[in-house]
Parts: sequence; structure tokens; C-alpha cells
Amino acid sequence: MHLLRREFLQLAAAAAVLDASSLAHAADYPTRPVRVIVGFPAGIGPDITGRLMSQWLSEHLGQQFIVDNRPGAGSNIGTEMVAKAAPDGYTLLLTVSTNAINATFYQNVNFDFRKDIVPVGFIGATPFVLVVTPSFPAKTVPELIAYAKANPDKINMASQGVGTSPHVVGELLMMMTGIKLVHVPYRGNVVPDLMSGQVQMYFSPLPQVIEFVRDGRLRALAVTTTTRSEALPDVPTLAEFVPGYDARAWYGIGAPTGTPADIIDKLNKEMNAGLADPGVKSKLLAVGVVPNPMTPTEFGKFLSSEIDKWAKVIKFADIKAE
Repeated sequence: MHLLRREFLQLAAAAAVLDASSLAHAADYPTRPVRVIVGFPAGIGPDITGRLMSQWLSEHLGQQFIVDNRPGAGSNIGTEMVAKAAPDGYTLLLTVSTNAINATFYQNVNFDFRKDIVPVGFIGATPFVLVVTPSFPAKTVPELIAYAKANPDKINMASQGVGTSPHVVGELLMMMTGIKLVHVPYRGNVVPDLMSGQVQMYFSPLPQVIEFVRDGRLRALAVTTTTRSEALPDVPTLAEFVPGYDARAWYGIGAPTGTPADIIDKLNKEMNAGLADPGVKSKLLAVGVVPNPMTPTEFGKFLSSEIDKWAKVIKFADIKAE
């Protein structure tokens, strides 16, 4: 009994030391630069949004939050890096709507997004905007649908790759209207080919093309959310012509599973403070991202609903990984 009591006290003391160490670690965090992995090239929607939030975190947590672009495999290269990183808060993932799609789309990957990435905080959402090259004959969504039905398989729809958000959002339109489009996947920025007319249409995250729409180099036919975007108030929603259509790009921060809860809470608190800051809000809204702070639990529930939603579209369209 004496030995058992001694062992119990030793274990209790060790646990207290570990708990105090964890709290001290969270209080001091971060003590060195933090990498924010973005699974897409520089200059497009995820990168723009990730840099805005990283700048805020750098300024308010006393260490650099460095955006590290790791494009490829529909963001899976970057996601795997974070899933296998040390769960210490020094490697984070810019989570995006494509991650929710990939959870169903890719069957043979070396990680499980649901299990290996924990939600830290939500940044906000933005519509995709259906843009076409200025020479494209259709100037409205009804004209696009009529033209596509009269010319099946003759309209090239660009995306950032098979199974990426712009691709699946386009598949949702085809599913709901019965039109047929030719999917043209890209590995990099599709906008130059779109502006030159080599491809005709693209469902783009709004931050990527908003300036091109504003200066007339691209024509916006619709946004994909159920309400119009404050950034492009004259552009109608797809739901105005295709009732029930609803899709959005979104951005958040995730971390490797096992990251201490106190570190996650600290990051979440600072992210939400940034989203409430007028300067950050105006910068996000300027590129079409509507800030929407969430707790880690709320973000986790949102992630689950998005995964379930896009699983239905992928199965219906029978989209397969290449």
C-alpha cells in the first residue's frame, strides 16, 4: 500500500509538471517563426487570403507567420505536409473548400483529413464567380445555358485541376441544368488563358479575378452564393436563374492533430480579433471574402457539413482522381 501510494504521488506530481509545462508553452507560444502551408500557387484566392491573416498573426503574436506555397495534387501535397508535421503549433494549414472535396475525392492518400487535421479557426467565405472571356457570346446565365445546350461539349471550362473546387462547382451547375461542358484542368493560374480566349469560362474564387472583372478584362455572369456579393453588387447570383444553386469558397486555419488545445485556443482568439479589426475586415471585403469568426468546435461542424455536401456531388458526377 505504501508503494502504491508513493507511485500515485509520483505520477500526480509528474502530471502536474507536464500540465504546467503545457500551460507555459502555450503562454510563450510562438517563440519562433510559424509556417502557414498554402496548397496552391501564389497570387490566387487561397494565397491572398492566407497572407492577409498571416500578416495579422505576425503583427500580434510577435513572430513571423510565413506563407509557404506548396501547390500540387489538388492541395494534397501541402495538406500531407501538415498532417505529418509535429503537432506543436509551428506548422499550420490554410484549409479551404477543396479540402472538404478531397476528403471524398481522393481515396489513396497518406493521410485522413478528418482525423489528421484539427480545426483552429475560420477566416471567411467568398463566392465563386462565373467568369467568361469577353469575346464569349453569352452575356447572361440564361444565354450561357441556351448556348451550352445548342453547342454541347463545345464550351471549355477551366479549373485548377480535377476535383478542385472550381471543377466540382462547375459539375454542380451541369448536374442542375443538364448542360455539358468540357473540363480543362490546369496546374497553375488559368486566368491568362481565359483572358486570351483559349478557354471560355471559369468558376473562380472571387479574390483571384475581382480586379479583372472590374477593369473589363473578364466578364462576370454570376456569383455562386445565394446572396449577391458586396464586392460585385451588380453581378447576379446563379440561384436567380438556377433555383437552389449554392456554393462558396472558404478559408480557415487547421493544425496537425495533437496540437495542444491551449495553442489552438490562442490562435483562434487572435484570428477572431483580426476578423473584428476594421483594417483586416476592409482588406478581406475588398477581395470579396466575408469575415466569419468561429470557434474551433463551430468550424469543425462546418467542415463536416461541407464534406458531406460535396461527397454527394462527386458521387453523382462520378468524378475520379486521375
